[in-house]
Amino acid sequence: MEIQPYLFFEGRCEEALDFYKSALGAQVNMLMRYKEGPEGSCQPGLEEKVMHSSFRVGDAVVLASDGMANGQPKFQGVSLALTVPDTATATRFFNALADGGNVTQPLIQTFFSPSFGMVADRFGVHWMIMVPQEGQA
Repeated sequence: MEIQPYLFFEGRCEEALDFYKSALGAQVNMLMRYKEGPEGSCQPGLEEKVMHSSFRVGDAVVLASDGMANGQPKFQGVSLALTVPDTATATRFFNALADGGNVTQPLIQTFFSPSFGMVADRFGVHWMIMVPQEGQA
């Protein structure tokens, strides 16, 4: 059994996928547009929007869509935790996600991590970047 996050970008999904490819090295596994659905199922204006997509960051699969493309996405009450192998990688990913976003906790050394930080990216998705302590996974 798996739990996979499903993110609704309300009209900015393709832009988000391109951003995550650049910022995190994400790989898009599949992308289906509304126009590819059954005939008559697409609302006018949504034809080119993303009905469903799947992308991989490391070993994790994230699902994403434009939803009904009705404006600014709202991601509240959840964060995606990204565990990376070292501080250099944490810094690279953190800075990439912070570009156009909002840093809520700069990268710092903590009692549980040599490098931990929190950022909401330009789409409002909240990320926690962490390097595990030596001997922890």
